[in-house]
Amino acid sequence: MAYPLQLGFQDATSPIMEELLNFHDHTLMIMFLISTLVLYIISLMLSTKLTHTNTMDAQEVETVWTVLPAIILILIALPSLRILYMMDEIDNPLLTVKTMGHQWYWSYEYTDYEDLSFDSYMIPTSDLKPGELRLLEVDNRVVLPVETSIRMLISSEDVLHSWAVPSLGLKTDAIPGRLNQATLTSPRPGLYYGQCSEICGSNHSFMPIVLELVPLKHFEDWSTSML
Repeated sequence: MAYPLQLGFQDATSPIMEELLNFHDHTLMIMFLISTLVLYIISLMLSTKLTHTNTMDAQEVETVWTVLPAIILILIALPSLRILYMMDEIDNPLLTVKTMGHQWYWSYEYTDYEDLSFDSYMIPTSDLKPGELRLLEVDNRVVLPVETSIRMLISSEDVLHSWAVPSLGLKTDAIPGRLNQATLTSPRPGLYYGQCSEICGSNHSFMPIVLELVPLKHFEDWSTSML
């Protein structure tokens, strides 16, 4: 999860988030090089009165400054399209969880089980135990197995919501009457926090998401105890 005064992204916990971080660094480096070049040229023009007449009206220069930006855009677009297709790819999920957004809580249903569903409300500040996080803890966590392809079906029963877990690279809108889906995979266990990322009313800030990823054996024990 994020820590105070953090400037960058949260640590990646899924292969998709690792790809997103690499793409961010790749694009940021291109932008840095372009900005440096433009700043250098501007400072050069302002600091000297000399003008090279051959560059004022040259077909070669116009060709370069037309073709070069096109090449740069291609270098940005190709990795971006690759990641977009990877994010939409859902290959034989082993578990499906349906998430419904409400004002102002989340409800979850494990569709592969006959009767496994629950609501997830934020724990009020006055009820927090030592070490628990304000505005992020819930009374019922979403328990999922690690190293498993999981499909999340996301919708809403009232207004627009957005189910987002930054460390997993997930952010999917919950729209009334529409069923969106996202894929989720994590190679290591842990607690991962998120929040509703769509302004949905007065208590928008009080819709946290907590995923507890555990080994498969622990998940089976938990699911058995919930049935």
